Amino acid sequence: MTVAMVFAVPMMLGAVSVFADGGKYHGKGHYGDCDGPRGERGMMESLDLTDAQKERMRSLRESHRAEMHDNMAQGRDTMKANHDKMQDLLLAENFDENAVRELAKQMSDQQIERRVSMMKQRHDMLNILTPEQKAQYKTLHAERQAECMAKWKEKRSE
Repeated sequence: MTVAMVFAVPMMLGAVSVFADGGKYHGKGHYGDCDGPRGERGMMESLDLTDAQKERMRSLRESHRAEMHDNMAQGRDTMKANHDKMQDLLLAENFDENAVRELAKQMSDQQIERRVSMMKQRHDMLNILTPEQKAQYKTLHAERQAECMAKWKEKRSE
């Protein structure tokens, strides 16, 4: 179980970093075209934002992009170091469960920090919306989620 966590966490971190790259990922995720920030941006465009709201969104995206760029290099270095530690633990003569648990906890904590940062950025952007726009966004999001789940179920049955 612990070894499975050690392998699973870096894979999850890689998935998080794909979404954290500011929408530059052009592949398809688990749900086809339903993954990623580009879909959310499309929903935002259908909310009839005022020019002031559009400018605030643009400004937030730019500041978040700069922050994300700075964090990406540091994140890659940290992930490499964690991977190297993981390899050392796996290749060691004796299995050190405490060291594996400590590494897994560090990796999980790092993932949590990235997730919190991403959610803070989305929160900042969504709080530019009026209450009416938030209600419309919620409806659009639910519709999109249902479409994506239908696509996912269809792919699974193939």
